[in-house]
Amino acid sequence: MPSYSIGQAARLLGVSSETVRRWADGGQLRMDRDGAGNRAIDGVSLAAFAKERAAGQHPVPGEVRTSVRNAFAGIVTAVTLDDVIAQVEIQSGPHRVVSVVSREAVEELGIEVGVEATARVKSTHVHVDRPEERG
Repeated sequence: MPSYSIGQAARLLGVSSETVRRWADGGQLRMDRDGAGNRAIDGVSLAAFAKERAAGQHPVPGEVRTSVRNAFAGIVTAVTLDDVIAQVEIQSGPHRVVSVVSREAVEELGIEVGVEATARVKSTHVHVDRPEERG
């Protein structure tokens, strides 16, 4: 089972190392000592903590019933218009979501930089990358 240092956990959770230390000292995040005596978080505990922490972190306003499970509520940061299509960028917390939609949809919805929007992601192709293990 992989384990993570405070710095690695902080990077994965999108917070500072000091925040991870406070969570551990406050009992919110379980840490143990590794073989060298350094504080470490096991991967299963970190994954559970990340999932629990993310629940409701970026609530979608006026939630609707949908089969799509991945909703990214945020603010529109860029819109690029063409004759027929548009590219819309949304910043949702630490996530940047880019979508290509019709220009007509952008105009009908009033999508422009600075407005709230929700990107809903449903895909049959999701690519997952993993860094190579270091020895």
